Amino acid sequence: MARHPATALTKHSPTAADMAHKGSVWMAAAMPTYPPLSDNLAADVCIVGAGIAGLTTAYLLTQSGESVIVLDDGAIAGGMTQATTAHLSDAIDDRYFEIERLHGEAGARLAAASHTAAIHRIEAIVNKERIDCDFQRLDGYLFLPPGGDPEVLERELTSARRAGLDVTETSRAPMTFFDTGRCLRFPHQAQFHPLKYLAALAGAIERNGGRLFTETHADEISGGAPATIKARGFTVTADAVVVATNTPINDLLAIHTKQAPYMSYVIAGRVPRGAVAKALYWDTDDPYHYVRLQEVQDGSGQDDLLIVGGEDHKTGQADDHLARHARLESWAREHFPMMTDVEFAWAGQVMETIDGLAFIGHNPLDKDNIFVATGDSGMGMTHGTIAGILLTDLIRGRENPWQTLYDPSRKTLRAAGTFAKEALNMAAQYSDWLTRGEVDSVDEIDTDSGAVLRRGLTKVAVYRDETGALHECSAVCPHLGCIVAWNAAARTWDCPCHGSRFDKLGEVINGPANKGLAPAPRDWVDKSA
Repeated sequence: MARHPATALTKHSPTAADMAHKGSVWMAAAMPTYPPLSDNLAADVCIVGAGIAGLTTAYLLTQSGESVIVLDDGAIAGGMTQATTAHLSDAIDDRYFEIERLHGEAGARLAAASHTAAIHRIEAIVNKERIDCDFQRLDGYLFLPPGGDPEVLERELTSARRAGLDVTETSRAPMTFFDTGRCLRFPHQAQFHPLKYLAALAGAIERNGGRLFTETHADEISGGAPATIKARGFTVTADAVVVATNTPINDLLAIHTKQAPYMSYVIAGRVPRGAVAKALYWDTDDPYHYVRLQEVQDGSGQDDLLIVGGEDHKTGQADDHLARHARLESWAREHFPMMTDVEFAWAGQVMETIDGLAFIGHNPLDKDNIFVATGDSGMGMTHGTIAGILLTDLIRGRENPWQTLYDPSRKTLRAAGTFAKEALNMAAQYSDWLTRGEVDSVDEIDTDSGAVLRRGLTKVAVYRDETGALHECSAVCPHLGCIVAWNAAARTWDCPCHGSRFDKLGEVINGPANKGLAPAPRDWVDKSA
């Protein structure tokens, strides 16, 4: 499958190039720094991953008296957590009528209760630790796109109420300039600044006796008595291990066949304070749009940032990354005409499970003391908090009513069709081994861009930096051998099979791969360069 024609990999307009480098709206937050691991250590629990799932679990465990070590191969909240738009919602992205179909009425009630509890727990932690993170309760509104099917709202209203939520129907969302038409109102939702929250959470973990280490890549994770984590040439031993790395890095297939990676795109532009009612907004388009406001952090009090997301696609299976930001901007300007310049633009990866709910609990086919948290399904902030609550109970030996619902070993028979569809999609990506390269010569690759070339029987990922120098790696993902593709917006190499991602020089930045792209063999030197 040739996803990236050469014309898409050469020169981009300055506007598109600028858009690709604008970064996340959260990036200015001051984050605490921690040293890398430098000794052999032991703890009750070792947590790999310092996003919201890992840090919430660490916080709740240290609150319960457990000794905890947290390892992350980057900075605190430096992975997909910093790419969130931070909607705190119990309005599930995959719709309650679908959750009810897949998990039954009892399962839908547990799903609603768990996401509601996650918002309550975040609010309780904010209050207990006195965290200044812009936490705010507000309503959420689900509306139809033009030509949308009204039956979707009717079914969702009925199922959400059956799940125990106080959802009401209203004639329109609270905006005078944009008539959404009839929509559903989900009360008592919330929003916050995720990095401010997690920076404070890391500090609380440390005060509780937890130890945090960054720039520490977990090379090997093994269950047993004790479990061991090898990193930087040192070993951490623990009674239990939590792998909270967005997608597990400790197995090949047990989880990865039951979830699929999607890229989602976000922009943020200024609007006058008060011009848009503060709320969470979602439509039912496919892919859907999601909108919220965030106060501008310049002290003026005159503007808000309108954050708009959408344009999702399977990771590694699109060649119009930059155009997706442009389409989001067009959609935002059509519906929110008061928006001025786009100040931020970014993208993040979402792991979509085949049955709409996260995988949280004992890792399948592994020792009893290895736990995973993955499958955020577009609701990473609440699913990550659910993980903290549920995993703390499991590790402490306490019963939890959500355990079966989120069990990573569950088999949702009614999701068999989705499983088969995703499996066929994944298998089709291996046809890239048989195709020509995306370009025929490195001469076709512009500066600060990349492309995959065929060299004999194999393929090479080539990046040309700002100085014109070439950097070559194998294009074969070390997880299960798919051919990676260049992501022009994020400047990454993305695997279309299971979502492994690598920086422009081939270093791994997102699992399930747990190591970077292999070097290109010496005899792959391109004589046309």
